[in-house]
Amino acid sequence: MTETSERSVPKPVFTDAEAGAKTFPDSTKREFNYYTPAKRKQTRYEDVTVEVQPDPRHYLAQGWLYGFSDGRGGYPLDWTALKAWGSDRPEPERYPGSGGKGYDWPAHGWHEFRDPNEEWELTLYRYNATVVRQLNQNMENARQAKAFDQWNPNWVRFVERNIGAWMHVDHGLGLYLYANAQRRAPTNMHNNAISVNSMHRIRAAQDIALYNLMLTEDVPSFDGSAHLEAWNSDPAWQGVRDLAEQLTGIWDWAEAIFAANVVFEPLFGELFRSQLVQQIAPRNGDFVTPTVVGAAEYDFAERDLRYTTAMFGLLTTDREFAEQNKAIMRGWLTDWVPRAIEAARRLQPLWSQTDVKPPRFEDSLDAAKSRFSGIVTDLHLDIPKELAQ
Repeated sequence: MTETSERSVPKPVFTDAEAGAKTFPDSTKREFNYYTPAKRKQTRYEDVTVEVQPDPRHYLAQGWLYGFSDGRGGYPLDWTALKAWGSDRPEPERYPGSGGKGYDWPAHGWHEFRDPNEEWELTLYRYNATVVRQLNQNMENARQAKAFDQWNPNWVRFVERNIGAWMHVDHGLGLYLYANAQRRAPTNMHNNAISVNSMHRIRAAQDIALYNLMLTEDVPSFDGSAHLEAWNSDPAWQGVRDLAEQLTGIWDWAEAIFAANVVFEPLFGELFRSQLVQQIAPRNGDFVTPTVVGAAEYDFAERDLRYTTAMFGLLTTDREFAEQNKAIMRGWLTDWVPRAIEAARRLQPLWSQTDVKPPRFEDSLDAAKSRFSGIVTDLHLDIPKELAQ
């Protein structure tokens, strides 16, 4: 048997110069200590969210790591008219030997925001996967039970045109309002919450698109392209189409979220989903469509509205800029509420298109207005007198 000599390989030598070798008081600590938690104990949400997007006011001794063509770096605070405590402080002067420390925490009040939903990447995937799985099961069960055979022709026409048309609202706002606004927001806590809101809307649009395809295959008279004509030409939908396009054109990121979640959603979104579709579908023998729009309704009512209230509530009670912020938000209400109500009134013909009618349109609109008033009150805002009727 041939013997082989042992190869000569350099042996690793540890010198205590490698990363992690130094011993210091927090060497064995498994929690971050560079931020102050909102409650007594820090959470995993805070660990993966707070200061993940660095700020020169705290730790970036060299300033922003990236910038724009006009010379500004990072996340300029003037991307919204609203202000939080300390917003007017200049960034600390940086020079060789100045070190990384900026202002004491918090450097400005934007960093006080915490998403009450505690959303981050993992929670987003888990939640959306659960919703999609449940919707798929509902639709498959309905298909196997031949539930769609019970739909009368008027209800088929209603679903193919109007449920499909709402898909354009979800897709447009999700992709061009929320996704755009999250990039302009000043902290990673804001970015995460708004990004999740964006994904909720995009997923809701996808839910309707897949539902539309299934109905096209399973319901012989269902026209899967009818929503295009409704969205492009139906007078009832032109008000919301115009409003949605105006919303996607807002530059101020905070105004965009405020106009969408405080004004548009309760006065129009919930009016369509809760006060019309979920009221009228069961009366017409349809128990599947409410689960599709109901998932989106839950997204807003139980998740997206929660972070919105927390985010703007901090700004209307800010220790330095509360009154200024309230004045700005009242201006936004004056600007956007009449547009939302006008778009809602143009949708009124939908309340008379089916064999079995929903509650009166005026009653539905009153319920939406009441919901809107409650949200505004929670934000410590007064509804302008001209909008109170």
